[in-house]
Amino acid sequence: MNSLILRIIKQMLNDKRSLVLILLAPILILSLVYLLLGDSTYTPRLMVDKTIPQAIVTELEKQDVVLTVLDSETDTELQLKDKTTDAILTFGENGFVIKMLEADSTKTAAVTKAFKNAVAKINPAGSLAMVYLYGKADSSLFNSLGYMLLGVLSFFFVFIISGISFVRERTTGTLERLMITPIKRWGVVGGYTLGFGFFAAIQSILIILFTKYVLGMAFTGSVFLAILTMVLLAFTAVSTGALVSIFANSEFQVMQFIPIIIIPQIFFSGLISIDTLPFGLGRLAYIMPVYYGCTALENVLIKGFGIQEIGGYLCMLLVFIFVLFVLNTILLKKYRKI
Repeated sequence: MNSLILRIIKQMLNDKRSLVLILLAPILILSLVYLLLGDSTYTPRLMVDKTIPQAIVTELEKQDVVLTVLDSETDTELQLKDKTTDAILTFGENGFVIKMLEADSTKTAAVTKAFKNAVAKINPAGSLAMVYLYGKADSSLFNSLGYMLLGVLSFFFVFIISGISFVRERTTGTLERLMITPIKRWGVVGGYTLGFGFFAAIQSILIILFTKYVLGMAFTGSVFLAILTMVLLAFTAVSTGALVSIFANSEFQVMQFIPIIIIPQIFFSGLISIDTLPFGLGRLAYIMPVYYGCTALENVLIKGFGIQEIGGYLCMLLVFIFVLFVLNTILLKKYRKI
């Protein structure tokens, strides 16, 4: 089995495209997501009409906004459609109204923040402060959802590489020739899993270190526990890719499993709270390894939990690895007549 592991490692080292995909691609995507979801420096443009009390206008002028007072003849809808302004603030019988062109989370957050700050200056008793037991109210979206991105990206790329590589081993006849030798089926599966898992582990370490020390993601808990979680999730992805490859006859057919294997797990990775899902659909999360990996990462990175709190999730990842290993060993039986 040791020689098989070394062969897989040498093979991967010679495959530059696979190395880039498994090691650098997640880092590049995380960097892009960081730029898209990180702290925004956008300055909103706000128009107010003459119905707004002068005290609020004065306080808005002190906020980080570009403020314009509307004339009575100004076409407000045209101003929004031409993107001359981001929002128009009016006051009527039903209170304050903020009119915007469309729902835009970044612009909406910037406009409402400026307005709430202005109102709070005038009437501090009417201000509203959000306090969280875990995390911070002013955390960027990247910090809030970073644990989900780490788990999903790692699982996705490792799954793709391992699945395609296993199929390539079959289509080139390497696996069939290997099965002629006296090596045990569990040794074949173990050799491939550890060989590809070596690069999956390196990917996990790189991703964690890059997001913490380069992108500055907030790590409340242990970096070691985060790496351990990522490594176990990556090994689960390797075994999942190996299982899928048994049912695929080409690299393209491996890609066809993405809507079945990867996409459903994204919805149970923390993107949507499973408590809010109707018809008991949240229970489906318990059969998906990404749920356990991302939940453990959330508990470490955001809540600062230790091994005692996340031990159950890590054990479930070990169960997935073991079950997939057994399934791969059993299904590999069709390549050798016993």
